[in-house]
Amino acid sequence: MRRGAALRPALRRPRRVRAERPAVRRRGLPRRVRRDGRGRDPRRARRPGPRAPPAGGRPAARPRSPPRPRRAAVVRTTAVVPAWNGRGWLPGLLASIDAQERPFDELVIVDNGSRDGTADWLAATRPDVVVLREDRNRGFAAAANRGIAVAHGERIALLNTDVELAPDWHARLADRLDGDPRLASVASKLVRLDDPGTVDDAGDRLRRDGVCEQRGAGRPDDGRFDVPGEVFSACAGAALYRRDAVLAVGGFDERLFSYLEDVELGLRLALAGWRCGYEPAVARHAGGGSSGQLARPVSGWVARNTLLLVARAWPWRWAGPVVYRQLAWTLHAARERRLRAHLGGLASALPLLGVMLRERAALRRVAVRRIEDVVAPVPWRGPTAGGHPDSPE
Repeated sequence: MRRGAALRPALRRPRRVRAERPAVRRRGLPRRVRRDGRGRDPRRARRPGPRAPPAGGRPAARPRSPPRPRRAAVVRTTAVVPAWNGRGWLPGLLASIDAQERPFDELVIVDNGSRDGTADWLAATRPDVVVLREDRNRGFAAAANRGIAVAHGERIALLNTDVELAPDWHARLADRLDGDPRLASVASKLVRLDDPGTVDDAGDRLRRDGVCEQRGAGRPDDGRFDVPGEVFSACAGAALYRRDAVLAVGGFDERLFSYLEDVELGLRLALAGWRCGYEPAVARHAGGGSSGQLARPVSGWVARNTLLLVARAWPWRWAGPVVYRQLAWTLHAARERRLRAHLGGLASALPLLGVMLRERAALRRVAVRRIEDVVAPVPWRGPTAGGHPDSPE
């Protein structure tokens, strides 16, 4: 069976419906009803108003999760935007969403406890947007999961607040996802917002030393990244996902909070048999839109989440490359005088290391592909490694 075939609904009519049809045909016509002087049916009385609660009151109702927003007749794609203190970026993003050649069917913005009035501004200026409010910053992963949970679209466009999409972005990525049932996601070509001639991310690649390469980062946009193909995973700052595939593997891991949560999701999707396409539709990305306001610097989050990812998924025989990379990163952090932040990030991973190690067996049991086939043996040191100044990517 091809991947995705199980997601198609059955075409047969339910048996219970067929069994009830003869009874419906034998039912007689209603008797004629004498109407009042105004032509109204006297049997149709007004519904009584709400009853008063009994003496003593009723116990407080258990709080419910917010209902899924009301949808249009057909919803194919829902755009989900996790937002945290990103009001200054939203006008540019929303303008590019409005300019799409193929409009999104639904737009959900999850406000992660912003202190800049994002939710109120949206309520006043964009009544067409579904706004979900969090009481505090729960991280990109949690906000993305909440948006995906209420979305009605079978495709989910995940977007950062600090991106601006080319007009053909949605159409090209949707056609690519629909055209290949093996794909769970499609990555796009991110270029720098202030310098569109420089690539920011053309799809991610995971190496056996635990490093995630942003393909093309810092390279000139000279056409070498304009060929569609496949990559390991997509940068969730501007990517399209198959909703059912994401939900089937459990969504984003909220324990990672922010950074590398899209790579970790890509790893679980790949182990489950899915693939990630690359379509060079352009999204201009500022980068670090709200990350400067986090208590921990980005480098600390990357150090923490890299350690958690490899602890959960890596075979022990890959420990050598991981140890080499961790020592190299620590030395580099010391040279750049950010050793304290780097070590703080590593230390923050310690409370979760035991949990991740215990989940290794469960991850292997549900995998349909070997991790050796998912994480290719690409060079991880020297000038041929991705990200090196002398490498082509």
